[in-house]
Amino acid sequence: MKVAVLKGGRSLERQVSLRSAARVEDALDSLDHQVVPLDAGADLVRQLKQEAPDVAFIALHGPGGEDGTPQELLEILGIPYTGPGVAACIRCMDKVLTKHLLRAAGIPTPDWVAFNSTAFRELGAADALEEIEARLGFPLVVKPGAQGSALGVRFAASRDDVPEALVAAFSYDDRVLLEAHVSGRELAVSLLDGEPLPVVEVRPKEEDQFNYEARYEIGRTEYVCPAELADTAEVQGVATRAYEALGCTGFARVDLMLDLDSTPQVLEANAIPGLTDTSLFPMAADAAAIGFEDVVARIVDLAVARSGGVARPG
Repeated sequence: MKVAVLKGGRSLERQVSLRSAARVEDALDSLDHQVVPLDAGADLVRQLKQEAPDVAFIALHGPGGEDGTPQELLEILGIPYTGPGVAACIRCMDKVLTKHLLRAAGIPTPDWVAFNSTAFRELGAADALEEIEARLGFPLVVKPGAQGSALGVRFAASRDDVPEALVAAFSYDDRVLLEAHVSGRELAVSLLDGEPLPVVEVRPKEEDQFNYEARYEIGRTEYVCPAELADTAEVQGVATRAYEALGCTGFARVDLMLDLDSTPQVLEANAIPGLTDTSLFPMAADAAAIGFEDVVARIVDLAVARSGGVARPG
């Protein structure tokens, strides 16, 4: 098939996207597909209409990539695409919406509060800090409402740390999420066609716990896969429930904390997880004896199957 690989874009995760796409392009080439690399920009629709690919492999990360934006355009053009659909992408990208949907589905997730920049700058939201402290306690994790890869995430050990953390988070998004910090083990469950792969445990160095760059530099973070857990099935089950509650299809990754009581608590879901050489999804697939080329082949097949089994419907 003729496969367009959508990559790059203008988000802060552009470089990660380019690295993911490079691996995907190599795999598609090895699978004898005709690869059409497309750096997502102002001429994306024109290029898609000109190239008329059979399917689009979305390797875009962050806003403008995994928030439903290219997915909507591809649906308008009638081009099958990889990964979750528009609605699921919107849900996953909005961390606050994700939390509400998880809570509504009875899926454990850390307690939180959220507000936007209008509430902060014009309605005095900062004066509610006493109430926030009473509800969530300290330490807190402060994060932008819609970013990935720990961008803008800050750890607030006390009330004095909150203002700086809020400013940092607001520099990335118009909405912030303040979340109760969960002590425990950081886990990730990747799912392929709804089936969970082996669990990955992420062990960042203490100084790199919320460091965006550290997650993509070999040697900065330790990964254990399969994670050594007393109840792997429970962790995978909670991740699968989150995947389904958010309406994901194709492939995605669910990030969790295993708290000190061994309860898995879902932090977020990634609609288009990274596929770089240090990314968790390929790592989990490899632990399941699924090579990267096979992963890419299955993801493409799932995209075509979702469209009704034909490459370009209509």
